[in-house]
Amino acid sequence: MGKGGMSHGDGEENMAAWLVAVNTLKIQPFKLPPLGPHDVRVRMKAVGICGSDVHYLKAMRCGDFIVKQPMVIGHESAGIIDEVGSEVRSVVVGDRVALEPGISCWRCNLCKDGRYNLCPEMKFFATPPVHGSLANQVVHPANLCFKLPDNVSLEEGAMCEPLSVGVHACRRANVGPETNVLIMGAGPIGLVTMLSARAFGAPRIVIVDVDDHRLSVAKELGANEIVKVSSNIQDVCEEAVQINKAMGTGVDVTFDCAGFNKTMSTALRATSAGGKVCLVGMGHDEMTLPLTAAAAREVDVIGIFRYKNTWPLCLEFLSSGKIDVKPLITHRFGFSQKDVEEAFETSARGGNAIKVMFNL
Repeated sequence: MGKGGMSHGDGEENMAAWLVAVNTLKIQPFKLPPLGPHDVRVRMKAVGICGSDVHYLKAMRCGDFIVKQPMVIGHESAGIIDEVGSEVRSVVVGDRVALEPGISCWRCNLCKDGRYNLCPEMKFFATPPVHGSLANQVVHPANLCFKLPDNVSLEEGAMCEPLSVGVHACRRANVGPETNVLIMGAGPIGLVTMLSARAFGAPRIVIVDVDDHRLSVAKELGANEIVKVSSNIQDVCEEAVQINKAMGTGVDVTFDCAGFNKTMSTALRATSAGGKVCLVGMGHDEMTLPLTAAAAREVDVIGIFRYKNTWPLCLEFLSSGKIDVKPLITHRFGFSQKDVEEAFETSARGGNAIKVMFNL
């Protein structure tokens, strides 16, 4: 959980990127705790910027999570093991690992039922008041550090976190070789969901967005068809017809990776009778939706929250070549004060930036 605490013992001061105020990040010392028997100390090598990180920077909050005191940012991360606790057997010093950022309690009914992503006591990197991983080093439980295959880079390891969202969504919606998939939104999460759906066997994928550049990237990454839409709610019915025409057959599963009133309304109208709509994005807290019409066609609405047990499959997809996330990494920065500020500005601007990555 980016546990905070004392500095490590080699005399080198550990530094991290702290969110201290709206639009203000400062590289400052970050003390690490003593290593527990089941913990490891990881030297960070690759950390990506997520949309939630940008939300915290711009508003000091993301949904119901509010930053009330300075917090280390970042949760998409990979690095190299520098030290292991006395009971750790799964990794050794020198191993390259990808870090799953959430520590659940393993005692509540949800954890015991295997749905640890919904644990009410979850301690998650860079979710207030828990510190994140954009630091020289962090301490983390060994069982949440996954050894990278030799042919998977540290940057790809860091991409396991956003990729896990797509993998978890596809599992929740039971995507397979007979599932035709519609994706609302061609941002980073829409793109990893598209790559995941293809890896799960989806034969036909249509992706929708308001932005020409994002759609062109989606097409290059393997979307069968792309559909440009407007942001006008009045266009929903017409665009649903356009989407169905592009699919050429029924839409079995739709992933709304934007989470706005319009995208969800379009998803419900475009999805075939008996299909599923999976809400992935969280753009709006509340929506007014055509649920009656969807219910009359028995369209199921499901949601996801983060992920569970996804890192091994993500690493298998990356190692086997079923998924290639490298084209998503469009910008790279070092770890100076100037780099941190420019990286977050680049990510917040959007444009041609998909995934902004720090190389530490």
